Amino acid sequence: MAKYPFRELENKWQAYWQSNKTFKTPTKVDTTKPKYYVLDMFPYPSGAGLHVGHPEGYTATDIVARYKRMCGYNVLHPIGWDAFGLPAEQYALRTGTHPRITTEANINRFRKQLQSLGLSYDWDREIDTTDPEYYKWTQWIFLQLLERGLAYEAKVPVWWCEALGTTLSNEEVVDGKSDIGGHPCERRMLRQWVLRITEYAERLLKGLEHTDWPQSTKEMQRNWIGRSEGAEIDFKVQGGDSSVIRVYTTRPDTMFGATYMVLAPEHPLVDHISTKAQRNEVSHYIELASRKSDIERTELQKEKTGVFTGGYALNPVSQEAIPIWIADYVLSSYGTGAIMAVPGEDERDWAFAAKYDLPIVRTVQPPSDFTGLAYTGDGPAINSAFLNGLYIQEAKERIIDYLESEGLGTRKVNYKLRDWLFSRQRYWGEPIPVVFEGDQVSSLPENALPLTLPELEEFKPSGTPEGPLALAQNWLQTINPSSGNIAKRETNTMPQWAGSCWYFLRYIDPKNSMQIVDPKLEKYWMPVDLYIGGAEHAVLHLLYARFWHMVLYDAGVVSTPEPFSKLVHQGMILGELEYTAWKNIESGQWVTSPQVSGGKDVHTGAHLEAVRIDEERVTKDGDKFFLKEKPQIQLDVRAHKMSKSRGNVINPDEIISQFGADAFRLYEMFMGPLEQVKPWNTRGVHGTFRFLTRVWRLITERPVHDIKPEREQLRLLHQTIDRVTSDIEGLRMNTAIAALMEFVNAAFKWKQIPQEIAEYFVLLLSPFAPHISEELWQYLGHQESLAYESWPELDKQYLTEDMIDLPVQVNGKLRATIRIPVEIDKQQVVERAMLETNVLKFVANKPVNKEIYVPGRILNIVVG
Repeated sequence: MAKYPFRELENKWQAYWQSNKTFKTPTKVDTTKPKYYVLDMFPYPSGAGLHVGHPEGYTATDIVARYKRMCGYNVLHPIGWDAFGLPAEQYALRTGTHPRITTEANINRFRKQLQSLGLSYDWDREIDTTDPEYYKWTQWIFLQLLERGLAYEAKVPVWWCEALGTTLSNEEVVDGKSDIGGHPCERRMLRQWVLRITEYAERLLKGLEHTDWPQSTKEMQRNWIGRSEGAEIDFKVQGGDSSVIRVYTTRPDTMFGATYMVLAPEHPLVDHISTKAQRNEVSHYIELASRKSDIERTELQKEKTGVFTGGYALNPVSQEAIPIWIADYVLSSYGTGAIMAVPGEDERDWAFAAKYDLPIVRTVQPPSDFTGLAYTGDGPAINSAFLNGLYIQEAKERIIDYLESEGLGTRKVNYKLRDWLFSRQRYWGEPIPVVFEGDQVSSLPENALPLTLPELEEFKPSGTPEGPLALAQNWLQTINPSSGNIAKRETNTMPQWAGSCWYFLRYIDPKNSMQIVDPKLEKYWMPVDLYIGGAEHAVLHLLYARFWHMVLYDAGVVSTPEPFSKLVHQGMILGELEYTAWKNIESGQWVTSPQVSGGKDVHTGAHLEAVRIDEERVTKDGDKFFLKEKPQIQLDVRAHKMSKSRGNVINPDEIISQFGADAFRLYEMFMGPLEQVKPWNTRGVHGTFRFLTRVWRLITERPVHDIKPEREQLRLLHQTIDRVTSDIEGLRMNTAIAALMEFVNAAFKWKQIPQEIAEYFVLLLSPFAPHISEELWQYLGHQESLAYESWPELDKQYLTEDMIDLPVQVNGKLRATIRIPVEIDKQQVVERAMLETNVLKFVANKPVNKEIYVPGRILNIVVG
């Protein structure tokens, strides 16, 4: 056959798979067969399209899906689009195009790119979160939450971005600016829909114990939920009224050292407590705090600031009056928004007390060699009345018992997790299916779903908390189906997270107009067996999806308490390595390994410039890189995240056009372990292309005969079957490909290839490089696609060697190596060794004192 014609055969097989619906999972499956649900975190279809980092996870799941089909599993391997959200709306506003039009165009581009990779998705199950037939069920889930008391309205402090005209989550604000556009944000108290995820905090923690997830991801979720045990304690405000400040603390044993209190600037009692003399200063501080993110406010290394309110509270155990301050390092979103400050045992409190000259009282005795400030370790209680002498755990129990007996406090388990802010003042999101008669909220009935977005010519932010939907007067005014009275629709929409909280369920039954999912199908397919996606979703998406799934489990809609059995995060693919050398600006001389700060050599003060070096001018020595023409000049080498601003984005379309999808897929998997961060190198695709060219030549340019394979050929084949199978199961795609390459290298030495060996090898290659494998399978005489052929079966008898190389020593020194059968006794080994000239040379005319034989390992002949 001709040169490896990758373009023609890839176009051919992609068209074949699509027209024959090769990878369609039947709606009615044979449930007696095992199932495997392999899922990608579905993409957000941006206008930029894919870059080469995106397909890494998609390729890995595709390999597993193809492998599992060949192993006899019913495989569910779907794809869809997470297409609502602020980026689409912002792009539409900039271009004056409706977000539905831009979203559809982006989806079409993404679909074409994914299909060009030869991914074996069931395209009949494709979903789009902006499709009313999809978000009908997103709205239905919201109604289930509302009915169960898990969705509620509240006035809460939120980030408001005037330029974007919407609220943003804490994660969408960096240094007081929106992560999209970098616009200034401020805190406002607004009416919002909130989901009571805190009701599920304990279950979200315990559920992690039953999942096969990366430990780092589990730990991130545990930290985000932030379970702690302590006490809630009431401090009476001094001044004659009944006001009480409730605090939560994990260290109630330190109460006798509470020398002042701190409220969050947003605390509802701040205005009441602040004296007239302090009111202006307090108001000014609250304004400044409203512009800071939670991360800024709580950073340990930042200097603490605060303002005295002028008010006092009574320490409930000492009855001493202690001053009440406000400080932005206390958050209204954690605990009660108030703390008792114990500077003797807390570093932040110590720093604050030292700055404002507030009393510091130790309540735990530090060891004699302690030289620090606040002591946070264990030790006997001091300055604490009836707790003196008790160590922390016993002191905690004693003080909580006392507080409860006196009605001053109670045991409490607390969580850092806050209820989920669910409102967005945007157009491009799911409408919330409720109506208002005055302050009364009514749910829409199920038969009124989907509540679709109105057609608006002007969908830019309204500039008010009501959002753009408030401009749709004909849509806004409606009839309450429950009462028949005139009502008003909700103008907030749902966040982008909503559609991605349950999409994995809709894939199971995407065309069902009567149910969110058929219970029988859900019970068969769930949970997801393998879920692959970026580590950037380790907390929020995964936490929100688990929360919604648990609610649906309680409602009897799903059969599993957790949605994802096994989770894997693919490592980021960075841009190509950048090589930098340094030159002295004044002399023009190259500089050897300088330490540079602010463009200057820190040792000499000389002004330096960074010079980008082309890869052709680089030489490597071990793990270090040098300039070829100046070998003494060591280079700085680094890879950066792909971004338009750096100009290092690599389009997969260009790579596929030049080398083909199979070569691209192989390189993505061969770069290194799936979870590892790694730099892109286009030269690596040359290597996988050369490998595929050799595969093509091995089978099409060499004799393939229907002859009985030799034992050595079978041994190589089954060793390869064993390695590739175990590596796919372990997601070690790079080493599986290495095994296939080693097979080809060895097979090229054969004069002819048995048909059986060639067919098995093509099947092993097919999950990784499906296009060339389909073509070679056809070349070998098969008419049907290999997609559902049986995976090669391992015969373990071929994993053991018939012959081995055995070292022979004389008096402990190696004198020869002999090739012997595995099944041979000691006497035969000695006789065979004595035939070696170099052994006889050192044994001749000397008595043999001992023959030490370790079977399969070594023979040592000891002579006198």
